[in-house]
Amino acid sequence: MNGSRTKLIVPLLAAAALAMTAGMAQAQQKKTVALVTNVAADFWTIAGRGLEKAQKEHPDYNIELIVTNEGTAAGQRRELDDLLVRGVAGISISVDDAPHATEQLNKVAAKTVLITTDSDAPQSNRLAYIGTDNVAAGRQAGEEIKKALPNGGKIALFVGTMDADNARERVQGIKEAIAGTKVELVDVFTDQVDFAKAKANMENVLVKYPDIALLSGLWSYETPLIYDAVKAAGKAGKVKIVGFDEDQRTLRGVSDGTIESTVVQQPYEFGYLSATNIIKTLNGDKSWIPAGKLIVPTKVISKSNVAEFTADLKALLKK
Repeated sequence: MNGSRTKLIVPLLAAAALAMTAGMAQAQQKKTVALVTNVAADFWTIAGRGLEKAQKEHPDYNIELIVTNEGTAAGQRRELDDLLVRGVAGISISVDDAPHATEQLNKVAAKTVLITTDSDAPQSNRLAYIGTDNVAAGRQAGEEIKKALPNGGKIALFVGTMDADNARERVQGIKEAIAGTKVELVDVFTDQVDFAKAKANMENVLVKYPDIALLSGLWSYETPLIYDAVKAAGKAGKVKIVGFDEDQRTLRGVSDGTIESTVVQQPYEFGYLSATNIIKTLNGDKSWIPAGKLIVPTKVISKSNVAEFTADLKALLKK
């Protein structure tokens, strides 16, 4: 009896070991697709939900969100080098410093499927860009600025770095929209994704330009900082705010009237489309690749639609 039980147990253990080995081999055979951010922000948490949807649809791939906490081109280079060492199959990236990143991006494109999202690098060998038409989004913000200042006034813009394509293009769009009006742009202030510096920039502007009429943050973290700075200075309602993206404080400011409006993108789609289209390419399907750019539309969130948008966003983030 004991002998027969031993004979039965050994094959089961062997089968379990073989199954475990097979499972490990299968995991090792999975190709990895990664999305590299340009900063740590709620915006990219939403994009991560899009990646999660793609992961459910493609369990045969590993899909990762790589958050670049320091928000610098050097930080992105380190992340890309690490991903190449790991042998990832596809990368989507929001490029921090396109003019100086081309060589590195071409190195990546030679070894993996490379696309850009959110902020482009059109001179690189990236396969495609998926995201916002940032010039058009800038014009959209410019129209909101004109609506907030029908009689004109001085405005200041704030952004992480003008080395990023999306920053330059948004500023271009705003300038185009306010051209020929009484809206006067005093300057564009950069902070290199240093939140303390960004806050100091805003506080300094409020002191240096006592007649400033409107502040606008062009990246997701800046509008909430403007919201805080304006409230701290006792100028809520006096200095108007137009922003970008859907940070929770930004939406709170729109809801309470401190912020006029915010231009929102669709980061969920950035994540989902990045992953699924890279996978299509890896599977030999390049029919999705656009002749120009794959544009995901933006929309304006104001007091009239902020409650509905916020509810939809909360439901999305709970998934």
